[in-house]
Amino acid sequence: MNLPNPTQATRFPGRVTLVTGAGGSIGSELCRQVAAMGPSRLVLLDIDETEIFLLADEISWLFPEVPTTCIVGDVRDNSRIGRIFETLRPDVVIHAAAYKHVPMMEDNAWEAVGNNVRGTMCVASEAGRHGAAAFVNLSTDKAFRPCSIMGATKRVAELAVRICADEYPDTSYSSVRFGNVRDSRGSVIPTFRRQIERRVPLTVTHPEATRYFIDIPDAARLVLVAATTGAHGDIFTLDMGEPVRIADLASEMIRESGLNLEIVYTGLRPGEKLTEENPIEEKDCIFTGIPGLYVNRARLIDAGAFKSGLNALLRLPASSEAHEIRCILASMDIGLQQGFCQSNGE
Repeated sequence: MNLPNPTQATRFPGRVTLVTGAGGSIGSELCRQVAAMGPSRLVLLDIDETEIFLLADEISWLFPEVPTTCIVGDVRDNSRIGRIFETLRPDVVIHAAAYKHVPMMEDNAWEAVGNNVRGTMCVASEAGRHGAAAFVNLSTDKAFRPCSIMGATKRVAELAVRICADEYPDTSYSSVRFGNVRDSRGSVIPTFRRQIERRVPLTVTHPEATRYFIDIPDAARLVLVAATTGAHGDIFTLDMGEPVRIADLASEMIRESGLNLEIVYTGLRPGEKLTEENPIEEKDCIFTGIPGLYVNRARLIDAGAFKSGLNALLRLPASSEAHEIRCILASMDIGLQQGFCQSNGE
């Protein structure tokens, strides 16, 4: 990827940087790249204590000069997040905490709203309230014309960040979309590796299923570029080239293994698209002048209606059924694919 070198960015050296979801595949790589820039403090926030324990140990070994603070916490906890901002005063906030597994969120819709929407709003608003210089929200290509609960909640999160940009103009807000992150823990590639190790057939949903892929270091660099250049709730998208046919990927990995394994087609799972659409084809997407990098600066047409739907979404009790959540999402004019409310037979 021909992205600018974020190590030259002036927003990180000597600044307090907070990374939520720090223990994840992208979150941990972001922490490594930020630590290399010499922040005054690196704050690792995750609900998984083991992952941030291991990451903090790695950071202290690689970058012993960088003070590190580990926080075990939930991004949905307003009072907890508020105390963190009040105490540590982060200058740059990178929000990587999210639920990302499409079929799993179809079965856990209320949790998807809680983590992806409420959690993003909580961290984004506290960043503005406490005068952070920049807030970057990690999003997904599945937020473009979403057909799943996961994609829809990430789209709502993008628009909520734009609202925060209006409410807190002194903070530079942006979101970053990428496709499937190659070699992340939830990616199909580690799944294929496990199946190869077990010498069992590789499972592919559909012979024609395709996805866009990006490498973990490239994804992290894109986030850091957005943290340096983004503002006004901009949504950055990387041109990830041609989509990859998953069956071809499985065949290639079988060939490299030297084993004689089958591919078994299991059918598309709930919420999945056969082929992901390319977000840079969105009508409001424009070229930034940086090779391969695009930005969407479209504004909310009716912020009042969106906020009304958002409040209704957040008032739903934990006992709410997925179809109730789908109906509210469908009322929010967030660019859903036709038939969203009919997903999963609803």
